[in-house]
Amino acid sequence: MARVLISGASVAGPVLAYWLRRFGFEPTVVERTPALRHGLGGHAVDLFGSGVEVVRRMGLWAQIHEARTRTTIMTLERRGGRPVDVNVDRLSAGISDQHVEILRGELTKILYDATRADVEYLFGDSIATVHDDGSGVDVTFDHAAPRRFDLVIGADGLHSTVRRLVFGPEEGLRRPLGGYLAVYSLPDLFDLGNRMLVHIDVNRIVSTYGVHQTGEARAAFLFRKPEELRFDHRDQEQQRQIVEAEFRDCGWRVPQLLEHLATADDFYFDAINQITLDSWCRGRVGLVGDAGFSPGPAIGGGTSLAAVTAYVLAGELASARNDLPAGLRSYEQRISRYVDLSRAAAVKTMRSVIPGSRTAVRLVPWATATLVKLPASIQKLAWSQNGLGKALGALQLPDYSPHLTSR
Repeated sequence: MARVLISGASVAGPVLAYWLRRFGFEPTVVERTPALRHGLGGHAVDLFGSGVEVVRRMGLWAQIHEARTRTTIMTLERRGGRPVDVNVDRLSAGISDQHVEILRGELTKILYDATRADVEYLFGDSIATVHDDGSGVDVTFDHAAPRRFDLVIGADGLHSTVRRLVFGPEEGLRRPLGGYLAVYSLPDLFDLGNRMLVHIDVNRIVSTYGVHQTGEARAAFLFRKPEELRFDHRDQEQQRQIVEAEFRDCGWRVPQLLEHLATADDFYFDAINQITLDSWCRGRVGLVGDAGFSPGPAIGGGTSLAAVTAYVLAGELASARNDLPAGLRSYEQRISRYVDLSRAAAVKTMRSVIPGSRTAVRLVPWATATLVKLPASIQKLAWSQNGLGKALGALQLPDYSPHLTSR
């Protein structure tokens, strides 16, 4: 039974572990954060199209659908303009026939619960060194004893440890798209219910939406800068100061939201960057999800991309069971067009989602409200022109059921 080490327990990691186990492999998942971090934290993410189909094949659709955010109305507001209500379900239907929005923490918890009985998890640890000698991979950890695996897979996100150790420093592989995202929890200050409030300004957007499971809310800040900001991705105090500086003069409800910035214990901030590796495998080491090809957080369908590519990776490894490096190469060939289209769509979305002028600020609410009133076929054509709809439909899931060895 081939032993596979997976670094990262967010989305791609547990999906990969689930399918590897079903295909008769022995997966181990190492995750830097403690197990207790798996809860209702994180921002809302979307599963579209084939991403939904992956969790259906895992038997998790009912749980994930029940845990959805249940946001149905998005109210778009701008300074000096009338609020515009948009039906979220109609907007999503234009992108894909299958869709669910769910908090990232809730999704990872469901994926972890579906795998923890059959998969070994090493929480609170990280890979220190990787040595691939051609017949196996020797790994040392920050805390656990050294071990040997048949494969190592980096599913550890934008700042992947596996990618840094095997493929090189992040700086040489990162493509900044000019955007930044911050998210944190706070009390439901505005009695949101099923409504998301969105304030649009030049080069910045602020939103807040309710979390029905806890009665709290999330605040999300998205902004764009012409120059790349330099910051330590582990220094949260520095990141909080950046958000405060960018939004302190925004008006609207922002001062009330910022009052809770300093005390939020689930604060998240990062640049919207792509990873631009041309190859996601090297010998017996591979990458999946944002670790290999982040299209850009919040703008490129990265959650669906993570789930789908993890499923395909497991299936291609099962198909090439006697030659695992060949399975990695086959996986790369299978997903390359999907990844390329997702990256291209993210670049277009980054340019359009955050208005860059007063004229664009005035037009966005009207254009969005008009779009959702159009027939679904016209909406899909519009999203296809943007590129996101085309990217999400670029890969039909292969059938790997002949390789299943367990239920």
